[in-house]
Amino acid sequence: MYLEDYEVGAKAEIGSYLFTADEIVRFAKRFDPQPFHLSEEAGLAGPFKGLAASGWHTCAIWMKLMVAYQIRMAKERMAAGLPVGRAGPSPGFTDLRWRVPVMAGDTLTYFASVLETRPSASRPGWGLLTGLNSAVNQNGVEAFRFTSAVFVERRPG
Repeated sequence: MYLEDYEVGAKAEIGSYLFTADEIVRFAKRFDPQPFHLSEEAGLAGPFKGLAASGWHTCAIWMKLMVAYQIRMAKERMAAGLPVGRAGPSPGFTDLRWRVPVMAGDTLTYFASVLETRPSASRPGWGLLTGLNSAVNQNGVEAFRFTSAVFVERRPG
């Protein structure tokens, strides 16, 4: 979508993901090899009292689901004959919070909400979208959140 197509306050469910023990361990071995991410036994002795996913794993899944969501939305818009704008780089994020541990067997449902849109002062033809991104577990408890910023193409003309 173009920047002008985003409505402040709009919230989208971008997808759900089941965190399995095997995937938690596989991610941790490559990217976050702390004992409580590497085995159930070490997890039981650790601060979370079980095998917990790396917080960075929850972030990586958000990105995976967000990209898939954007592709689905672009295809739907094209099928309806609507224009599709481009997303650009992100200048960063703030306020990352891991509120509760994500344990093996938990399913997170991820959301993206539009907080603000504004034209870019430094990039003609582009604007900045600020969003609140979050995930809740199968019990409805928020497990993860952060505020993002991304450049989004403005509608031509």
